[in-house]
Amino acid sequence: MTDPSKPSCCPPGGTKDQPAPTDAAITPRPDGISLHDTVPVPGGQSLVGTNRPEILNDGEDPIRKSRVKPFRIATTTVTNAQFQAFVKATGYVTEAERFGWSFVFWAQVPKRVGPTQAVMGFEWWRRVDGANWRDINGPESFAEVWQPDHPVVHVSWADAMAYAHWVGGRLPTEAEWEHAARGGLGDVRFPWGDREPDDDAFLPCNIWQGAFPDQNTAVDGYVTTAPARSFEPNGYGLYNLVGNVWEWTSDPFRIRSLKKATKARLAAMKGYKVSKGGSFLCHKSYCYRYRIAARSGNSPDSTTTHQGFRVIWPD
Repeated sequence: MTDPSKPSCCPPGGTKDQPAPTDAAITPRPDGISLHDTVPVPGGQSLVGTNRPEILNDGEDPIRKSRVKPFRIATTTVTNAQFQAFVKATGYVTEAERFGWSFVFWAQVPKRVGPTQAVMGFEWWRRVDGANWRDINGPESFAEVWQPDHPVVHVSWADAMAYAHWVGGRLPTEAEWEHAARGGLGDVRFPWGDREPDDDAFLPCNIWQGAFPDQNTAVDGYVTTAPARSFEPNGYGLYNLVGNVWEWTSDPFRIRSLKKATKARLAAMKGYKVSKGGSFLCHKSYCYRYRIAARSGNSPDSTTTHQGFRVIWPD
């Protein structure tokens, strides 16, 4: 199992204290689902969690059964182009734009930005004024970085909820997300099965290769995000369920535990939401969270260069 003292690739949350934007004024598009390539996921009994936990005190275990209704799910995370269409149609302003800053991974920060504030204990994360879903790495980085077919990033939970409302869908629950990610394979560690990715030969997803956080060999071809539709899809035809970007779910972050330390941790994470799938910054040596059962708790106002989402609809 992974040492629980090792940090996640996600920065700590709770750094923003303004009220979140609301989707109350957003009128859903009658044809919102048509903006996405979707596939049906059968309902029935699903598996959540694992009896082979790797991150202590993250609530990965035990494996349990849950019943889910059939649903349709986008084959990819929401892309920059799709989110751009949403913003143009509604005038929506994301939380990162309203706050005026977001977290950018240190190696992505342009030199012209100058000195930035690091996060204590997570020094690879830098507060960059002017970073948002358009200017991903900071001011005037749109032309250098933004690509229409890549996942939208720097989106908070409220931003994701607002977009999902606009297209007539919603965020998946953790159980629905895992059910979709397993692709009909049952109790497997990854969407393709149990074979472990490595740093040079088996590269089925976009994660870190090398020594984090200083050396990324990018053997998989990507230093940061990959196109939302890349690598091989799982059994349901879904892309990049692990690696690339974290995906928001609708569920609050909870852990079933009687340990005092875990209860104290949960008390400090009140209001946090579950994210699934890991990102391009994950590596087995320190953040082994690109497994189906792995999970992270993030404050709903968290925005970073590796946080995205995908949408589901009733079938």
